[in-house]
Amino acid sequence: MSDKAAHLDRLLQSIETASSLRANARGDEGLFARRRLLRAWQSRRLQHTHADLLADKRFGAAARFFVTDLYSDEDAGARDAEVAKVVPNLGKMLPPSGVETVADAIELDALSESLDADMVAALGAGVANLDARTYADAYRKTGRGDDRERQIALIEDLGQSLDSLTHLPLIGMTLKMMRRPAQLIGMGELQSFLERGYSAFRAMGNADEFVSIVTTRERTLMRAWFAGESPEA
Repeated sequence: MSDKAAHLDRLLQSIETASSLRANARGDEGLFARRRLLRAWQSRRLQHTHADLLADKRFGAAARFFVTDLYSDEDAGARDAEVAKVVPNLGKMLPPSGVETVADAIELDALSESLDADMVAALGAGVANLDARTYADAYRKTGRGDDRERQIALIEDLGQSLDSLTHLPLIGMTLKMMRRPAQLIGMGELQSFLERGYSAFRAMGNADEFVSIVTTRERTLMRAWFAGESPEA
């Protein structure tokens, strides 16, 4: 199986997982509300943890893409449903790094949905009054250390694949030219997602420092939470 085919296969599996988890949450009004509360708290946590990057002239756009596109309290279901419809043509329309970017983003989405479902179950009604200590206790209670490591590794992979995308000749022009055709075939949100990521990472230049800062911080927090600490992230 080629790299591109492997990414497409991973992408389809991730869409199926994420869609099932979201459908389960939507089927229970209370569960869906608790999910939104958790994701809103985590989104605020990310903005606090990486506030300096968000305010930085060089890293700001990439940090905003990370916080608002890769993890937010918004539902990515529309994007994933859109991708599922065009998977047969995706490999023809995008270079390998573009397919890898989409596959990484949707796997990250699916894994985050799964981890959040366990967190919501562990928190119960406590999700309405989340603080650093309550969050850390639930994080440790859910365990899944390998999946937490994978979650951060996917952020690294995404940074690298987006960085690779910015180095392809004429890719910026190609993405702009794709806007109208993408909308016509139901790929508008996916195309917009790729263009936002491309623009953010191209403006930053080499992504290594940014990705290293983000993942080092996230791994430090992960280890602290598993160790029973509750730092004000």
